[in-house]
Amino acid sequence: MYVIVWEFVVRPEKVTAFVAAYKPDGAWARLFTQADGYIGTELLRSTDSDQAATFVTIDRWKTAEGFARFQERFGSDYRRLDTQLEGLTSRERKLGTFLSED
Repeated sequence: MYVIVWEFVVRPEKVTAFVAAYKPDGAWARLFTQADGYIGTELLRSTDSDQAATFVTIDRWKTAEGFARFQERFGSDYRRLDTQLEGLTSRERKLGTFLSED
């Protein structure tokens, strides 16, 4: 399994909209489900009091190649959605890509 992990610092007034877009059946997941090889998305919220608006997403794909094919086919849709949602966060960073050892 190929896993992509992102961290987001969400603007406090935008938390509800962020969760709606990034949850397992949100806008990103709906886009991803159009591609073969997408397994699912998990949304985690920090419980640290000083990071109340910090979230992590975990996107799971069967293979890195499946994600690459998604990017080739849906790259413009991905960029368009990213642009539409960019005002929800004050910071985002890709923590990395990982392979499951299972």
